[in-house]
Amino acid sequence: MLGILKLAYKLLVNDRAKFTALLVGITFAVFLIVMMTSIFAGVLDRASATVINIGASIWVMDPAVQTVANTIGMPDYILDAVRSVRGVKYAVPLFSGGALVKLEDGTYQSVNVIGLDDTSLFGRPPMEEGDIGSIFAENSFIIVHDSEFSKLGSPHVGTTFELNDNRGVVVGIAKVSTSSLFGVPTLYTTYYRAIQYIPNPRFTISYVLVEPKSEQDIAIIQEEVQKLGYLALTKSQFEARISAFYKYQTGVGMNLLLMTIFSFVVGLSISGQTFYTFILENLDKFGALKAKSRELVAMIMFQAAFTALTGFGLGIGFCALVITLAKARLPDYAAIVTYPNIVTALVMVIVIAGISSYIGVRKVLRIEPFDIFRG
Repeated sequence: MLGILKLAYKLLVNDRAKFTALLVGITFAVFLIVMMTSIFAGVLDRASATVINIGASIWVMDPAVQTVANTIGMPDYILDAVRSVRGVKYAVPLFSGGALVKLEDGTYQSVNVIGLDDTSLFGRPPMEEGDIGSIFAENSFIIVHDSEFSKLGSPHVGTTFELNDNRGVVVGIAKVSTSSLFGVPTLYTTYYRAIQYIPNPRFTISYVLVEPKSEQDIAIIQEEVQKLGYLALTKSQFEARISAFYKYQTGVGMNLLLMTIFSFVVGLSISGQTFYTFILENLDKFGALKAKSRELVAMIMFQAAFTALTGFGLGIGFCALVITLAKARLPDYAAIVTYPNIVTALVMVIVIAGISSYIGVRKVLRIEPFDIFRG
């Protein structure tokens, strides 16, 4: 068997034109598949940026909330009611809302303002410059140093701006693990300063952040919050809810799914047609081998698998290179390569190899040695 596989390898790579065409087709298909799914994964990751960066175990919200940016205010008594639930270690309010700031040069920029609990500052980001305690000073704000940082004029500690005719002062620069999706810079301040500076309806609590005493208390907390008419989701459940919204209730999921399917069809058509042509051009050799052994089925499957896996590796590497270069040049580029993306591409490559090898085996099994040696 080893000798047959060596012969299959030599037959494949000696026809450089066909081998190159097969590799290009599969590499291009893998590149498109991984690129499309990586963009989608990056979009979903950034859509949950606030949830990831704040890091609360449980988020209490209005049942109508579908994304973290779609906040619906809750009355103050909900905070007290949640704190009284058995199994709650502590619960704090969080404000999240949009605003328009006027920069020092007179230009305006939309921002997202996060108001942290004044007592605990739960969910505060790690600091690059300044002291987190300075957030309690008058008119103080902390700016997140992410891909949108430059839209605020690359400010530094001491930079001033206006927010709804209120003076704001940058007292710190923070860093977060995930940048926002919509190209809007993020400011942190205290909860009460946020609701004073930004016009709001009667209810101002966007979310109640809860830390349970133990994992077993999560179900109890969710049940009690549901009795109040509100929704309590764990961090992973909230991220899944946000992902489901973008997958099924926006055009993002469907468009990227179609692009992934098109990439698969392109790879299948190119590799299938090229592999079939390769089989036709080597029918005489396969027919001669058939006179000796039917192990040529394994030979053809080896050729298809070797080409597919080589193209898979090249496609993954090319995709990683492009994403790395794009992120270096484009700060807002959101693509990330994840294990599910790679597994999806691998499954599709295996399907492509399986169909291609089936076409080749089906053709070769129909030929008789007599037809080869008759001439």
